[in-house]
Amino acid sequence: MVEYTHLKNAPITEALIDIRIKIKENFDIERFQTLSNTISDQYPDKKARHRWEGRLEFKKGEGPISTSAETVDGYIFTSADQKQVFQARIDGFTYNRLQPYDNWEAFRNEAMKLWQLYSSLIAPDIVRVAVRYINRFNIPLFPQPLGDFNEYLTAAPIVPEGLPQGVSSFLSRIVIHDHETDADAIITQAFEQIVDPKYLPIILDIDVFKQKELISEKDAWQTLEKMRHLKNSIFFKSITEKTKELFK
Repeated sequence: MVEYTHLKNAPITEALIDIRIKIKENFDIERFQTLSNTISDQYPDKKARHRWEGRLEFKKGEGPISTSAETVDGYIFTSADQKQVFQARIDGFTYNRLQPYDNWEAFRNEAMKLWQLYSSLIAPDIVRVAVRYINRFNIPLFPQPLGDFNEYLTAAPIVPEGLPQGVSSFLSRIVIHDHETDADAIITQAFEQIVDPKYLPIILDIDVFKQKELISEKDAWQTLEKMRHLKNSIFFKSITEKTKELFK
């Protein structure tokens, strides 16, 4: 696989690894509370994760009957510095790393450590794995204003000829399938609202996922490694050399 240049100042604002499982309907959710005993030093903030379910019933000759119920379906553990978030749910596991992001190895290893604690409690049947990276570019507007989005993006939005070419906002989303990994990738590009007039904020959101009836734990982590390479390929093929210079 192609190895891409490590960017010293990578524009990653959030990275996550998500593993979905078949829902354990009869699982005792309070078992997740025991995770606090192991990870409280690093993840001292624990909150319950709530799920709301609603039901609307119609009976002949009667008005509709509405019922709702709130249940706890997992717990969210947050690190002391608020940069790492770990979710343990009856339908899956998610590990988020917020800026600053170091490298894949450190990110993956922390996710694997937490996954092992999670999986030892619930004996999961994996049905979906995903890697998602949200990147934010601050394109400098001074000393020279932006001439064209193509200066920074290889697949920038195109305004039809004959129309005003000044773009004040855009959002593009495509989904591609990679046959080598048998994974799909959602690629989203967006022009955010300008906060600092010296910079133009662009979002490149890359969500790579694979879904099957059943994925073994070994295959899940091997697939995540492959999807990381696919994510890198999408990232570097989506930006120009001029963009790369912003992060070196």
